[in-house]
Amino acid sequence: MKFLDLAKITVRSGDGGNGSKSFRREKFIEYGGPDGGDGGKGGDVIIVAADGLNTLIDYRYQQHFFAGNGEKGGSRQKHGASADDMILKVPVGTEILDEDKETIIADLSKLGQSIRICKGGNGGWGNIHFKGPVNQAPDYANPGLPGEEKIIWLRLKLIADAGLIGLPNAGKSTFLKAVTSANPKIASYPFTTLYPNLGVASLGADARFIIADIPGLIEGASEGVGLGTRFLGHVERCAILLHLIDGTEEDVAKSYKVVRKELEAYSDVLAQKPEIVALNKIDSLSDEEIKKKKKALEKASKQEVHTISGIAQKNVHQVLAQMFKEVKITRDANAVDQDVQEIDEGWQP
Repeated sequence: MKFLDLAKITVRSGDGGNGSKSFRREKFIEYGGPDGGDGGKGGDVIIVAADGLNTLIDYRYQQHFFAGNGEKGGSRQKHGASADDMILKVPVGTEILDEDKETIIADLSKLGQSIRICKGGNGGWGNIHFKGPVNQAPDYANPGLPGEEKIIWLRLKLIADAGLIGLPNAGKSTFLKAVTSANPKIASYPFTTLYPNLGVASLGADARFIIADIPGLIEGASEGVGLGTRFLGHVERCAILLHLIDGTEEDVAKSYKVVRKELEAYSDVLAQKPEIVALNKIDSLSDEEIKKKKKALEKASKQEVHTISGIAQKNVHQVLAQMFKEVKITRDANAVDQDVQEIDEGWQP
């Protein structure tokens, strides 16, 4: 299945059915009077976060989704049938944006969350509603209200606890394969990873978390060079970033600064996320080279630098433990916020 994380669609709710203008014409009933029924309600357009989806590919080949119209009312006070709602299923983590591609309408970050994006038109009243002492034979009825139409963007942001960032060929996919059961494509050339990959790392029964491998950034990515910053949105929800530096690079400090520059150009929020820096591929370096490059990287990043080897699985457990520590802090904070919200919603004077 092709990975697609951005789609533009047009949605329209149904029109309400017209009210009926009719009169009773029955034998032996001297004063029949009006008996027109109401029109049915038009269908709503509802977007729901569903399980089992991880791409927006369903919206690649169909971009128009219209709900049905309500039926017209009938005689003998028969109401028209209401139309069925149009239900659109999207992956968990999908943002719904307005046509300007900037205004966020909703963020469906939890399973089962839904939003009515377009409300169906109400059905019109039949002429029976207008009967009164002054007007006992109204010969008019209300038309149904029109539905709504919107052009919206669907943008998927993968739900991951930790994100892997770095230049192409820094060993991100190798690290993901070493610590999870994921099987990403791995090769010795840059831009092997063209789409984000997910994997579940486990440090125990109660210490599992999701890691996202993001395709590599290069200098000028914020201006569209290479793959650009297209996939950086997938790590905006992460609690921690693991910045991998290719230890075989001549200038590791420059490699670090290139990626940091692109992060800052993309988003202040992303640039301020907690970060773990790791010098990767130390299995290809001598002890003296490791010491020298670690010192240069610590000077550039102004923090402790881990030395690891994804392919040899050296020191990866320590890095995972530190990543999960930050993930757990975020999870606990979110759990407290949710408890407070539930208490607030349940309180009544």
